[in-house]
Amino acid sequence: MPHKKLLLNFGTDDQLVGTGYRLSSVGTIMSYVLAIVTAALSILVFYWKPNWKVRLFYSKCSVQDADLFILEDKYHQNFVVWVIKQQVDSELEGPHFHWPNSQPVQPNGKLNRSRSKSNEFFSSDVSDDRQALISDTEDNVTIYMDSDLESANAKIFRYLDHHNVRYIWTPSNSNYERLHGLDTGVKCMDFHEKFEGNDESQRAALEVVYGKNEIDVEVKSYGKLFVEEVLNPFYIFQIASIGLWMSDNYYYYAATIAFISLISIAISLYETKKQAITLHDMVKTPVEPTNTVSKDNVKKTITNYELVPGDVIEIPANGCMMLCDAVLMSGNCIVNEAMLTGESVPVTKTPLPHTRAEEKFCPNEYKRHVLFCGTQVLQTRYYGNATVKATVIRTGFQTAKGELIRSIMYPKPMDFKFYQESIRFILVLAAIALVGMSFTIYIMTKYHQSMSVVIKRVLDIVTIVVPPALPAAMTVGMVYAQRRLKTAGIFCISPPRINLCGKLKLFCFDKTGTLTEDGLDLWGMVPALSEGLHQVYHDSGQLPRGPFISAMATCHSLTRMGGELNGDPLDLKMFEATHWTLEEPGEDTSRFDTIMPTVVRPPEGREPTVEMFPGIESPYEIGIVKQFTFSSSLQRMSVITRTLGKDFMELYAKGAPEKITSLCLPQTIPSDFAEVLKGYTMQGFRVIALAHKPLHDLSWIQAQRVTRDQVEVDMTFTGLLIMQNSLKPETTPIIKLLNEANIRTVMVTGDNILTAVSVARECSIIGRRQRVIQVQASPPAANRPAQIEWVSHEVPHVESETTDHEFHDNPYQDAGGDAAQDFCLTVDGKSFAVLMDHFSSLMPRICLKGAVFARMGPEQKAQLVEQLQALGYGVGMCGDGANDCSALKAAHAGISLSEAEASVASPFTSKIPNISCVPTVIREGRAALTTSFGCFKYMGLYSLIQFVSVILLYWAGSNLGDTQFLYIDLLITTTVAILMGHTHAYHKLVAQRPRGGLLSFSSMFALFAQIILMTAVQVATYLYLQKQYWFVKNVPKPGGDFDTVTYETTVVFIVSSFQYITLAVNYSTGPPYRKRIWTNKPFFISAILLTLLSLLLLFYPPTFLENFLTMVHIGIEHYGFKIILLLAVTTHFLGSFIIEVFVSETETFQTLSRYVRRKRLPNNKYKRVAIDMRKDPTWPPIGDVTCAENVTCRETRVAS
Repeated sequence: MPHKKLLLNFGTDDQLVGTGYRLSSVGTIMSYVLAIVTAALSILVFYWKPNWKVRLFYSKCSVQDADLFILEDKYHQNFVVWVIKQQVDSELEGPHFHWPNSQPVQPNGKLNRSRSKSNEFFSSDVSDDRQALISDTEDNVTIYMDSDLESANAKIFRYLDHHNVRYIWTPSNSNYERLHGLDTGVKCMDFHEKFEGNDESQRAALEVVYGKNEIDVEVKSYGKLFVEEVLNPFYIFQIASIGLWMSDNYYYYAATIAFISLISIAISLYETKKQAITLHDMVKTPVEPTNTVSKDNVKKTITNYELVPGDVIEIPANGCMMLCDAVLMSGNCIVNEAMLTGESVPVTKTPLPHTRAEEKFCPNEYKRHVLFCGTQVLQTRYYGNATVKATVIRTGFQTAKGELIRSIMYPKPMDFKFYQESIRFILVLAAIALVGMSFTIYIMTKYHQSMSVVIKRVLDIVTIVVPPALPAAMTVGMVYAQRRLKTAGIFCISPPRINLCGKLKLFCFDKTGTLTEDGLDLWGMVPALSEGLHQVYHDSGQLPRGPFISAMATCHSLTRMGGELNGDPLDLKMFEATHWTLEEPGEDTSRFDTIMPTVVRPPEGREPTVEMFPGIESPYEIGIVKQFTFSSSLQRMSVITRTLGKDFMELYAKGAPEKITSLCLPQTIPSDFAEVLKGYTMQGFRVIALAHKPLHDLSWIQAQRVTRDQVEVDMTFTGLLIMQNSLKPETTPIIKLLNEANIRTVMVTGDNILTAVSVARECSIIGRRQRVIQVQASPPAANRPAQIEWVSHEVPHVESETTDHEFHDNPYQDAGGDAAQDFCLTVDGKSFAVLMDHFSSLMPRICLKGAVFARMGPEQKAQLVEQLQALGYGVGMCGDGANDCSALKAAHAGISLSEAEASVASPFTSKIPNISCVPTVIREGRAALTTSFGCFKYMGLYSLIQFVSVILLYWAGSNLGDTQFLYIDLLITTTVAILMGHTHAYHKLVAQRPRGGLLSFSSMFALFAQIILMTAVQVATYLYLQKQYWFVKNVPKPGGDFDTVTYETTVVFIVSSFQYITLAVNYSTGPPYRKRIWTNKPFFISAILLTLLSLLLLFYPPTFLENFLTMVHIGIEHYGFKIILLLAVTTHFLGSFIIEVFVSETETFQTLSRYVRRKRLPNNKYKRVAIDMRKDPTWPPIGDVTCAENVTCRETRVAS
């Protein structure tokens, strides 16, 4: 009967499937015996493949009985993880934690036999391997322990750790589950009513469960790094090769390779440790005292390392660096989140509101109330003598910062054809090595060589055919590209992604702050008057006094820091337009109450007065009592205020017009609202709606506890703010450049869809005359299924006959498309959610033709990126790092436009504050990818040239000399391989992308053509040598080693030297992805010098060089023979150049290859979808309604 599998993180990218094993005495003995028999070679193999050892020597068992697991992720990577059992001496009791003696007991006293619904209640991280167990009942979480056989009172905690995530044993599920903090399964009201802090015994027990509150990136010692580096298969191969060469008297060569390997190891260790130190310093947690508050308001100072979920901490008045994730419970905080988001605009955090009793807490939904680890609290605001308090919900690697660091430490393997096929290519070389080994055995036997010589020669073939430096050569292009990007102000924390940039086919852009300027200018104010929304004011001084100007003055999250106003740029522009002044708590605001709010006042000369008491007048002031901060998911913010002299409070709100009007009384919305809104948005303005509501029955205490859902209803529509957000000057030229390069551009924004369409037209994401169709999807209702309305927008009038449509990328072009189907789709966030849930079959077509995705939330942006990737696109994403973090990390190449170099929001961070960095990254990616291809093919052919040379000489009973190998491998190959990648990227971005497949038909054809050509040249010159009258054939001594000083060796050595240089030059081609070869001066000069040196060896070799290189002297009287050799190598150069440039890369050859392979459909899914769409001219069904049952509801609509 098969054992049950361990399943972790089901349905997520981190899904793991595990098989349990337990220790076996017999298996342990067998492993020792194998190590002795193989002279410890098995230990080395099992070091590389620990799962092999587990499968061979451990017994498979059930999950419950396992001592260790082999975990396999969705990318088929295997990890061996040990189960850890730890004794717990402390008791853990609290509102959400306790140790049970048996099964957990529910509040009604009955045993809990139901399946745990929150096995993912906590999440912690440590870097070893452990296990434990939890389950939640109605109001608490149970952490399960095993009984200790020796002590009935001891409790054993079982858990395992993998990639700094802890999984604990849950008997109710007979499974291990991910440990979470107080971010999952906890009700919002619990933070107000139950969490009062942990005492010392609770903290001690929870520290066993969660570990220390630290994000530790290990910085290994040089000794440990050296051992790990040397045990790498590459260096083991090098060590074995050096040993082989030393035994074969190749002392110079072996010593030189050993010296180079040591230098390579030293450089690698330095770079590795430097990167580890950089990451460690970036994320290290300083030891700082933290004030905690436990039950009965008992305060204690502990270090931040001792914090555990459930602790209540005080935030210092002068701010601090957050060292955990915590929910703000009292007071306000001004926070800089640049470390996580890349955006340095201060964010206001407010206390967690009192919500409905059953509402669950979610950090993403309540992020405006969460202080995240790694962010800087700049300032706190509190009432009276109260302190700002927060409840710890996550520590260590559980935190938002910890998750980002985990993504850097354990990146997802990239599904890149080049890397996959490079492994296959090495296997092809290994197969060739087997053929060569067989031939070598035959030759050695023919010449009656001793067994030791046969073994040496056979192993020598392996070191020749599979070059040890091959993996290192693949990274040369990336290293140079990373340095050039850094010089250009673009920082990369994931170098392998540079190659991926070379295959990008689509780029997504955020709008505000990315395509458009960061700041918004207030263009106009449109109050809601009795006659409608016709009156536009450009000066707030002309506005009538009332709710509109009050909303502008109060509905924001601005704060003073160092005497300067700070906050969201939109809020700043809006408030500055009023000319009012803002006064923070701590100044003279005592007239409002004992609670001290922020106060705003009209400008001097326009201050009305209010009568506080009979005969006593005071200036007009409005106090901001409470803020409901802006939420991208809710698309609004609001404030509760009290005007001095009034006996009631008021609510002011601002946000997306569609959202605000849905919360207003219908009779307060002007009849021309939709028409006016459409007019402004289609002109590219950003429109903000304002609303207000009197709160007559709300007291001060109630105002602090009321939820936004209770007050943000039945409001009165107040008017519109018209914000002008102009394009950055670099935007349109860059978008046109990308479109010309056949890189599709897509806008993904949180702004209004009509505004987004207008900006997209202006910057050429949408062509001037291109038809725009909006996909309006609605979820299922009581009497109908989910449905889609296909609404066509009119095309704005274009003054000139010349349009920029020619710049617009048409996805049909690659699939032989039809220009008549010149349309694009636009989708908003609500429709996108419905499409994902109910119209998944239509998503490929919608994503293929989608140009604008508006009102998209952060997670929806990431989902869109994944949908585009599923179509076969190489997807890039460029955003400001704030709401784009998920999409930036999901994309193949995410670029954050951030001022923070240390931002971990995306693989690339640009200090260039506009999208001009995008073509730079793509060009460098193409150059790096082309260089990687060139280096890889060069190293492969270099080994095959040497393979042919050695086989040819074996046939003649000879071999290359020690110094000849040294000359080829060190002076020629190493020099050119290192310098090949120094060529800079080409300054133009062309439509054709570099090839991504190493084993494509054209690449393999060119490779085999090169092999045939270089073999033919070597064999031809060898045969021509034998026909010379002065030639003396080498006759090997039976049983003796091969002579290296022969005519055959000399001629083959000289000819092959030219061949190495020829291939290096031909694989360093310039445009369209790299600059001309002569711009790479180090390489170009080296190639010329090496060529001149080879010519010297051919025609006039100095005696000392002949002796050093063990060459036979061929006198000047044989000048004609030398000219023939020169013609032969020249022929090889020209033939190689023609193969690479005029055969494999031409469109004619590509057409021929498709015909030979009988390729009818393209490999990329998006191209196949485009072909299917071209065959369906009725799609999209404009004016119709498509239902979820795939039935077209024939309700003809009037196209708007």
